[in-house]
Amino acid sequence: MKAARYYGHHDIRVEEVEEPQPQEGQVVVDVEWCGICGSDLHEYLIGPTTLLPTKDRPAPNGVYVPVTLGHELCGRVRSSVPGSKLKAGDAVMVDPRVTCQACLPCKSGRSYCCQTLGYVGGNTGFGGYGEVVVVNEKSLHVLPPEIPLEYAAIIEPLAVTYHAVNVSGITEWKDRDVLVVGGGPIGFALLLVLKAVGADRVILSEPAAARREQVADLASATINPIEEDVAQRVQELTAGRGAEVVFDCAGVPVGLESALNAIRHEGLYVMVAVWEKPMTIPCTLFLAKHITMKGTLIFADGDFEGVMDLMASGRLAGYERLVTARIGLDDIVQKGFEELVNRKDEHIKILVKPR
Repeated sequence: MKAARYYGHHDIRVEEVEEPQPQEGQVVVDVEWCGICGSDLHEYLIGPTTLLPTKDRPAPNGVYVPVTLGHELCGRVRSSVPGSKLKAGDAVMVDPRVTCQACLPCKSGRSYCCQTLGYVGGNTGFGGYGEVVVVNEKSLHVLPPEIPLEYAAIIEPLAVTYHAVNVSGITEWKDRDVLVVGGGPIGFALLLVLKAVGADRVILSEPAAARREQVADLASATINPIEEDVAQRVQELTAGRGAEVVFDCAGVPVGLESALNAIRHEGLYVMVAVWEKPMTIPCTLFLAKHITMKGTLIFADGDFEGVMDLMASGRLAGYERLVTARIGLDDIVQKGFEELVNRKDEHIKILVKPR
């Protein structure tokens, strides 16, 4: 089969490789679409990071680069396993997580904290930038007829933000002052989810004009942090209350500082972004305001179903806007990764069709 193989920074090659072979209980899936994630772009620019297996630190299965990336993937079942409810041709979304189901987090229903967490498109060796993947049946979610297969790949990034909303512990979002820092792919997805769950007072802080324009109808107000004082504008927009909840989807020091100044006393700060460098928290401000900070990464069991329910019911209106381009596998470097490097503010999600 054909696959885009990651060799190192700025080195992705489309090659012929052997199809992955299913182990006992695994289902063969023909990949239809796969989104280019920011983490994949990060690997392209400066990797391999510790998220990818290398020769000196291989994955438990012995795999190391070159590997096939791509973890935001959907496709159709080619062949299933005896006794399965799945049948050939079923349209499915793939949960890319590979968990041990044996550690304490897994046994307590928190597999998103699995101590040996891996993922398709990483330490499995194969991924969505290839024509075929093999996964356990429990990792597949059959799409309802209301969700087109050509948009199913965006369920994964939407699940990341759906999980972040759940991690907050808040169930009633109406009349709460929310600040979202960063309007990139995850920030955009978060705004869609917040609107779907009833948030009606959401402010976005985003420096890129193109991104502010893309999401203007999803936020009550937008702030340009380069030209405006974020904390002051939030005070003005909330009648002096400040932000009750902050979702950080940027992961940059200036965003953290401005958000902590904008948050109200006893506010909640949810860290969604993956930081490239160690962060420094202004502890005096953090302590004086009695701020609660929560971290979130990937998604939990049930989050895919939650997103799919929102999409199928029509409550997640506008999710199609997350897709800004579609390309073939042969164009993945120039029209995919390089396009995101050179014109990142103009794109949200580029989908790749491997076959």
